[in-house]
Parts: sequence; C-alpha cells; structure tokens
Amino acid sequence: MKTTALVASALAAAVSLGALSAAQAGPAAVPGFDHEKCYGIAKAGKNDCQTATHSCAGTATKDAAGDSWIYVPAGTCDKIAAGSLQPKA
Repeated sequence: MKTTALVASALAAAVSLGALSAAQAGPAAVPGFDHEKCYGIAKAGKNDCQTATHSCAGTATKDAAGDSWIYVPAGTCDKIAAGSLQPKA
C-alpha cells in the first residue's frame, strides 16, 4: 500500500510540474535594467519572445536566427558580432 501511494504521489508531482511549465509559456519577463532587443544572437532554445517561426520564449530551433531576439543591456547590441536592433530576414 505504501509503495502504491508513493508511486501515485510521484506521478501526480510530475504531471503538475508539466502543467506548471506549460502555463508559464510566453514571453520572457522584461528585465529590470535599461535594455534593448538584440536580434540574431540568441542560442537555440534561449530566445526571449515569439517570432513568425515559433510561438514563445525558449522555442528557437537554431542558433543566431535572424528573427529571434534576447534582451541585452542598452547600447550593447551593436557591439556584438551579428547583433542587430532590427529583425533579419
């Protein structure tokens, strides 16, 4: 009986964690520092918001996608190789 209760409890916890992560899908929180959106530098799965090719933060499928962006401190995007303040085609 104790084993069954333990397994059921672990399964319930796993299901609730999955539901919690799905509920949090969407754009990344706006940072508390002076920032700008920098396109073309996000790693796969590390973008901060949706684009025409994916639906929410953390869903970019390739590195340096021209339409994926991340927040960076203001004034730094132009200093990053391949960084752009505007989406790339």
